[in-house]
Amino acid sequence: MSAVRIMITGTHSGVGKTTVATGIMAALHKRGLRVQGFKVGPDFIDPGYHQAAAGRPSHNLDGWMLTRKTNLEIFSRATADADVAVIEGVMGLFDGKSAASLSGTTAEMAIWLGSQNVLVLDGSAMAGSAAALVHGFDTLIPEFRLSAVICNKVASARHFNLLHESITMHCRPSTLGYLPRDAGFSIPERHLGLHLAQEVMTGGRMTRLAEWIESHLDLDKLLERPSVADDLPLPPDSPTASIQARIGVARDAAFCFYYHDNLEMLRRLGAELVAFSPTSDGSLPPGLDGLYLGGGYPELHAKQLSANNTMRSAISEFADKGGPIYAECGGFMYLTEAIVDLAGDRWAMAGIFPTIARMQVKLAKLGYVEIEDDGIKARGHEFRYSAIDPMPDCIRRAYQPPAEGYRIHSVLGSYIHLHFGSCPDFAERFVHDCAIHRARNAK
Repeated sequence: MSAVRIMITGTHSGVGKTTVATGIMAALHKRGLRVQGFKVGPDFIDPGYHQAAAGRPSHNLDGWMLTRKTNLEIFSRATADADVAVIEGVMGLFDGKSAASLSGTTAEMAIWLGSQNVLVLDGSAMAGSAAALVHGFDTLIPEFRLSAVICNKVASARHFNLLHESITMHCRPSTLGYLPRDAGFSIPERHLGLHLAQEVMTGGRMTRLAEWIESHLDLDKLLERPSVADDLPLPPDSPTASIQARIGVARDAAFCFYYHDNLEMLRRLGAELVAFSPTSDGSLPPGLDGLYLGGGYPELHAKQLSANNTMRSAISEFADKGGPIYAECGGFMYLTEAIVDLAGDRWAMAGIFPTIARMQVKLAKLGYVEIEDDGIKARGHEFRYSAIDPMPDCIRRAYQPPAEGYRIHSVLGSYIHLHFGSCPDFAERFVHDCAIHRARNAK
């Protein structure tokens, strides 16, 4: 039997989806259920909360970056041994690539998965009007229906009774309960979104969140509702290739934004992935054939990254010797000559790309991007508060404009986070290039 599928969606961003989804995962995991988390959309931070709650990696699903078939394969593979799948939506229920279609929306993914759909409603400044909101979300498109409602940021039991009465009188979905206003369970934010789970979920906070959710919501009612879609078939086995290359993956507080399925795809293609820290390690792990530098917060750790001269030199030397490097967003910033922070301080970086990354208060780019690189098309996403100085004309553009991507010999750097599920050929080429580098060094 397939896992119960529960989609946690909201009326808008900031309504409390991450707190609710994480709390439900933690509460169900505490009951002894095998819980698999998912995040709709190109988000790296929320999956960290899911993993902390459920004890297993969370996966991204995205209707614009990935095909329906690829999304369902990711979902089926991840839930093969799970009792419950809790999927956290993105933004508001119908927010996606554009207002003209459902592409990239939570509603689209819910339809594909046939999930139960729970709407998180901010009840802080309304009572009877809640019914109009719920009714609209439930009936906007014929293919989608809500299963239940959770009222968040509620002032009191009396306040919830007003919300409940209004919703029950005028709407088809039932209420699962309410969550009172409690600043102790709000998750702090910064320029790229929420603080990381490892920074926030400390000192038993996850346990308290699970107990808080359990005491206010009827989770039994949620579990007894069947998902509406037929069981999803498991994708065919994709046996992992024999080890072709050993790839170092930057993993620390400065570099922590990776799609889990990107890493899994590299492993299936024959990559042995070895974690290292550009912030604190004195050298690269031995015997590496390639490097993968993901995004994160290099600007918050620029002083430590800059002070680690031996690592900066090791990465620059690796590139000089023809070692393949793929760097995106924060990883790309690290490969420039320097990062200039908001205070105007300049911090030396690896110096492979002859430009400087400058932090700014204003958002520089946000949105989906499709790129083409030597005939390979791929899809990804940008979300950044930095911009680079003009790149010298002598540096080859790897991607077709306006997408920013640059190549110096075997190093590819870009602000764009690609999802390899949109372009398996891209991942295969990277592993192949690393394997060639390995063979050359073996001679």
